[in-house]
Amino acid sequence: MQESVLKIRRWVATVVVLAALAAGGILSQGLKGWTGHSVLGASKATPTIATDGAPITLGNFANGFSSVLKPALPAVVNIRSSKVVKTQAHGGLPFNDPFFRQFFGDQFGQRGPQSQREQSLGSGVIITSDGTVLTNNHVIDGATDIKVFLNDKREFKATLVGTDPKTDVAVLKIDASNLPTLPLGNSSSLQVGDLIFAIGDPFGIGETATMGIVSAKGRGMHIEEYEDFIQTDAAINPGNSGGAMIDLHGNLVGINTAILSGGSGGNQGVGFAIPINLARNVMEQIRSHGKVVRGYIGVGIQEVTPEIAKQFDLKEARGALIGNVSADTPGARAGLKRGDVILAVNGQEVSSANELRLQISQTPPGTSVRLKVWRDGKAQDTNLTLGELPETAEKASAGEESGGALEGVVVENVTPEIAQQLNLRAGTHGVVVTSVDPSSAAGSQGLRQGDVIQEVNHKPVSNVEEFNHAMAGAGKQSVLLLINRGGVTNFMVIEGR
Repeated sequence: MQESVLKIRRWVATVVVLAALAAGGILSQGLKGWTGHSVLGASKATPTIATDGAPITLGNFANGFSSVLKPALPAVVNIRSSKVVKTQAHGGLPFNDPFFRQFFGDQFGQRGPQSQREQSLGSGVIITSDGTVLTNNHVIDGATDIKVFLNDKREFKATLVGTDPKTDVAVLKIDASNLPTLPLGNSSSLQVGDLIFAIGDPFGIGETATMGIVSAKGRGMHIEEYEDFIQTDAAINPGNSGGAMIDLHGNLVGINTAILSGGSGGNQGVGFAIPINLARNVMEQIRSHGKVVRGYIGVGIQEVTPEIAKQFDLKEARGALIGNVSADTPGARAGLKRGDVILAVNGQEVSSANELRLQISQTPPGTSVRLKVWRDGKAQDTNLTLGELPETAEKASAGEESGGALEGVVVENVTPEIAQQLNLRAGTHGVVVTSVDPSSAAGSQGLRQGDVIQEVNHKPVSNVEEFNHAMAGAGKQSVLLLINRGGVTNFMVIEGR
């Protein structure tokens, strides 16, 4: 059975439906208006920051871990939200049947959209004593009514302070005082193998705690735009979303978010949490500004695979390869080029594209940074000043078949008509892939119909003749292609067979 990544949500109507997670996630129309406005319900109290991170001897827990969980449980809440959705009522068979309607008219089968209220169940964590609650965006996404239920059975109507779908974080506020809170720990100090606890309300059965270890750190699952997930084998199930991941000190180190379900929709021992250091940064910006402001270079980046490292004469597969540089951005003004590999930021090595994306996004716009860049077989330093990430970031003669590593690929010249169909910028050069044999090396490695090949082994190609000449020089060896897909360029290595 194919595995799938699910966010831990539960829609309660007549049945429980587990929704498949969509990458990224966006707010419904009704919630978009908060961005840039005054921050409603922003808390005056500040979170408690934990200072004690000393190792704990497990021998101190002779009878279990009640001393850790007992003070933590009251700070984890149940969140129930609802929203009104429009459904198209068809009246059901036989009312839609034309034979039936010719006798009875359209009064049965042509009813307009109907309203239906859907409910969602999740968890949250009290961060300040005056009622700031941290949870997942997908728990309250699109909600028109949000209620928070405390451990002592009290119920509060919550105000949405703000959300950040790019990290799946949401901040709520309830009108209360002297509430129990969880101190914020330091998720960066976690190590694989550390004991942790997950607290939430799985399946709506009530507050529940489970135990596990940190299975991995820095996971990127391609389900949000900015990811640095903590992986754990602690049982996380539907309804746990937005709940707490705590360490042996009782400090909050993560927000439970997603599971790898294997198609069952339940816990398989592979759960994910947003590190509290990332969630805290998002929360503080939302509370202060009503939105998250991120640093921005203006380049498209991709992972450096061993194959790409070899093509760029890198000794190891690390860093972030620039596949695209947007015009009039900090990266363009600093002279960054397509094909550069960013190896370090301010002296700190970059291991992956995801790591660079996170580091830059959490650095304030206007900050000056020093990049170590690999170009033409050697490293050099480049200085630039970060901009602010915009709301919407940018993202052959006919029928000639290639040989060698691209055997099974048919290309054509990019004509003005083809450029228009593919929404390419004026003046885009290259050859367009018109068909790919799925069983070919290129087909199995990701080349698609509609891709525009702009370079072969660092050599620009403007037409089929130049493309064929470049491929003839490559023979049957692996080739490095620069691909323009939907206006965004990326490098791709096709391994010959």
